[in-house]
Amino acid sequence: MNKTPNYLNERVCLNILAKSVENAQACYEAAEGHVVLGVLSKNYSSDEAAIEDMTRYQAATDNALSVGLGAGDPNQSTMVTRISAKLQPQHVNQVFTGAAASRALLGQSETVINALVSPTGKVGYVNIATGPLSSQQPVAEIPVETAIALLKDMGASSVKYFPMKGLAHKEEFIAVAKACAAHDFYLEPTGGIDLDNYEEILQIAVDAGVKKIIPHIYSSIIDGETGDTRPEDVQTLLAMTKNVLKKNGSMEG
Repeated sequence: MNKTPNYLNERVCLNILAKSVENAQACYEAAEGHVVLGVLSKNYSSDEAAIEDMTRYQAATDNALSVGLGAGDPNQSTMVTRISAKLQPQHVNQVFTGAAASRALLGQSETVINALVSPTGKVGYVNIATGPLSSQQPVAEIPVETAIALLKDMGASSVKYFPMKGLAHKEEFIAVAKACAAHDFYLEPTGGIDLDNYEEILQIAVDAGVKKIIPHIYSSIIDGETGDTRPEDVQTLLAMTKNVLKKNGSMEG
């Protein structure tokens, strides 16, 4: 079972939500496999139910499973750790304080584990108090370089930068991208990303030199009536990704 996401040109892998196995399969094909499909642990009443259902997603998408918290809910951190240890997915979403436990129980370094940090309103600083208890306390603002070093210590793979609110934190995001590039760390922009701002957000990360980028595009491409992620929008995102990489000289052909 492949535990490494399928990056387009070894650089970018989309992260989108999947309402059902069928929806996951359609979006996986639309992205030509360059995607991980988010399934939220919060939607399940027990570990057993989550594991049973998420196994079906793995089988349908060559293990392109992203085990999610559920709207970044820190209280889902330990459940994500437990079920990920059993499932061995390609991608795991975590709060800052949950990354180490997830890596330890996974028992391997291939699966990408992100860790949630938040904008602070100050360029070059992030809030790392995103855990179940710490998120209820005053913010913990530290230099993004220090946050990356701490995450490396804990075995995380990437910064999950949330909530982006699209380009509302553009200058902060540029600083985070440059820090990730300088310190050989992956980056996952999340929150308020849509078909209108996606290309600019991705371009910032690519221009900064980030090695691997996993942008999360969620509600903006979900059909309001069916709850499905629209495969045609995933195709559009893939075309935009190819365009950005081509402009940057990272895309073959």
